[in-house]
Amino acid sequence: MERTEKREFVTSMKSELADAGAVVVAHYAGLTVADMSALRIQMKEAGGTVKVAKNRLVKLALEGTDADHISGLFKGQTLICYSEDPVSAPKVAVEFAKTNDKLVVLGGAMGATNLDPNGVKSLASLPSLDELRGKIVGLVQAPATKIVRVVNAPASQVARVVGAYAAKGEAA
Repeated sequence: MERTEKREFVTSMKSELADAGAVVVAHYAGLTVADMSALRIQMKEAGGTVKVAKNRLVKLALEGTDADHISGLFKGQTLICYSEDPVSAPKVAVEFAKTNDKLVVLGGAMGATNLDPNGVKSLASLPSLDELRGKIVGLVQAPATKIVRVVNAPASQVARVVGAYAAKGEAA
């Protein structure tokens, strides 16, 4: 990489990390190309990004962002996962690490909050924004459907009683 390419990379990475809801740092030594591709695909489907870059360049990109405090995690073969949704990147990274022991989660950041590996795991156990939105919509719609059932119940009971009397009158 030439200097101009490095500057452009640092600038673009800085803007991406500034918009990230959560950042996860992990060691990936021993992952095959197929494993790495699978991780990238899973992360992309969840709305996140996986990048492998020189530690020095990532540290430069982290300077001045809320996640500046995780610079110490970048030692050895590290990758960085991030997403706008604070739960997506940690969830995918932790799930992938469960099935592949070569990926070791070192920690991360959620805004200015520092996360150790257990913090990343607990963040991954939370429901995503889409799941929470679905639950809220369900809760909002539930009272309306209950009201409709309550209002319709007496009318259907009256109809059944009238139908029963009609059937009784025809039988007589």
